[in-house]
Amino acid sequence: MAATEQVDLISVITSDHREVEGAFQELESGRGTLEYRRGLVDHVISELVRHSVAEEQFMYPAARRHLDNGDELADHEIAEHAEAERVMKELEDLPATEPRFEELLRDLMNDIRHHIEDEEHDLLPKLQQACPPEQLRDLGEKIVRAKKFAPTRPHPSAPDKPPANLILDPGAGLIDRLRDALK
Repeated sequence: MAATEQVDLISVITSDHREVEGAFQELESGRGTLEYRRGLVDHVISELVRHSVAEEQFMYPAARRHLDNGDELADHEIAEHAEAERVMKELEDLPATEPRFEELLRDLMNDIRHHIEDEEHDLLPKLQQACPPEQLRDLGEKIVRAKKFAPTRPHPSAPDKPPANLILDPGAGLIDRLRDALK
């Protein structure tokens, strides 16, 4: 998204969802070499981690503050993140030639598609109703900024709730980006 383009929480999150779904469809097509597939999976993992971290920093706390069942919804979504992160961690360094690679990739795609459906059919519409447009814009801008500094690799044991994640995630992100540059 262009820097001057106004963003809101709903458009940022759904745009990320569409991008990940596009990558999933490319992976399901079976096109490309094993190296290409491995690279695309690495890209998807990076994007999913950055997206999840930003949601945990800003969207889920907003749900807890503004929705009657916000704690329950946020806890459910965070639990889904934890499961997806576990699968991503297993998949992270697994060669595409390993039979388990395709199995884990299918698991990850199923988990993420279920998660997207939950958010888009339940959480996001509720937040859109509960939050004024200026707050949704503020949250969208915070999500975009958070993704720039977020980790790019799964860290299943890292904190997933403020304030600890707000303090530790940028440091993990810096280390991950250094590792990515060296790779």
